[in-house]
Amino acid sequence: MDILADLRNGEETVWLNPDKRSVVPREKINGYGFARMKAAQMRFMRFMPWIAQAFPETAAKKGLIESGLFEITNMRDRLNAEGAGVTGRVLLKDDAHLPIAGSVKARGGIHEVLAIAEKTAQNAGMLWPTENYGKVYSDEFREFYSRYTIQVGSTGNLGISIGRTAARLGFHVIVHMSSDAKEWKKELLRSEGVTVVEYEGDYTEAVASGRRQSEMEENSFFIDDENSEDLFFGYSTAAMRVSVQLRKMNIPVDRDHPLFLYLPCGVGGAPGGITFGFKQLYGDNVHCFFAEPVQTPCLTLGMASGKGADICVQDIGLDGRTIADGLAVGRPSGFVCDMMKPLLSGSFTVFDERLADWQEKLRYLEGMGVELSACAGFRGLYEVENEESRFAEYLQKEGIAEKMEQATHIVWVTGGGLMPDAF
Repeated sequence: MDILADLRNGEETVWLNPDKRSVVPREKINGYGFARMKAAQMRFMRFMPWIAQAFPETAAKKGLIESGLFEITNMRDRLNAEGAGVTGRVLLKDDAHLPIAGSVKARGGIHEVLAIAEKTAQNAGMLWPTENYGKVYSDEFREFYSRYTIQVGSTGNLGISIGRTAARLGFHVIVHMSSDAKEWKKELLRSEGVTVVEYEGDYTEAVASGRRQSEMEENSFFIDDENSEDLFFGYSTAAMRVSVQLRKMNIPVDRDHPLFLYLPCGVGGAPGGITFGFKQLYGDNVHCFFAEPVQTPCLTLGMASGKGADICVQDIGLDGRTIADGLAVGRPSGFVCDMMKPLLSGSFTVFDERLADWQEKLRYLEGMGVELSACAGFRGLYEVENEESRFAEYLQKEGIAEKMEQATHIVWVTGGGLMPDAF
């Protein structure tokens, strides 16, 4: 009840998941296991020859869609000087500069588009898993895909991910965008030939309207950020790539070297998929926390209240307005709430005004331009070793309070690489 009061009052708070339980690597969660994540990774690999041709910026890596993982010592030292107090290593996962989409949404959105493209072409007898998928980059396939429509509701980044990929395959694409979406994101989509439908309401309205329109049209696929398994497991593949990056950096993840992830959260699909992936690889040695604005803590509210998708932030008197447009979601994914029940360590909320400060520090200290919503995870660094925070209770319960000097913290920076003023 204290947590719900904090949320209702728009206060910064920390919530610990009482339903989190011990899990082992490759354990099935709600019937889903490592095989689904591996299947998504294999689909990405099959399409790499097409990706390299359709998006020349990926050609140097032969169509691989990946971002950097690196230590941010300057940022850590500055935040520690301002009260963060982190004793372990602090890394930044730079999904703000993922190719094609410039955000964490690249993995999930692109994966579901590729899944649709693969299935429709296979059903038509045009494509087989044993073939070189470079053949998809052709007028024949573009003409074939032009018979189908892909639609999605988005605050911006998912729309870019899906819109750019589907348009270059040849699909007709419609992105239903909420009032929170930035104008530059709409213009970027229109430049790719994507139809953008604008709404005065929030993300939930855009999704509901897009779903209805898609259901009324023949040969239309609606990509549902609230319930999609293909999105979720596309996001999960991030864990496989980061595990390789950690090994190359000689950073262990085990009982004596815990790993903490701080993940900005909107509807929950991207951070949920990432959490699932890391738990599949590291089990109890990874600790995942979601970050949400104080006015849109939809997943924290859904899980803390036990109501999942049956409650929205407006139900407790919040206005749902935030400068973090990528996180401007009032109602969480019920699917993600269910999947996170045994896995998520907890979550925390953050004031909007902090985001601009961290955005500027990241630009000045690390030479990186990101959007405001991408910075929400930095709040975790102030909480994790604060003896007056609920995190202290968590560390004691997990038996890792004495091991924090050996811990690794990854702040997941989730978007902004395609901003007009990004660098």
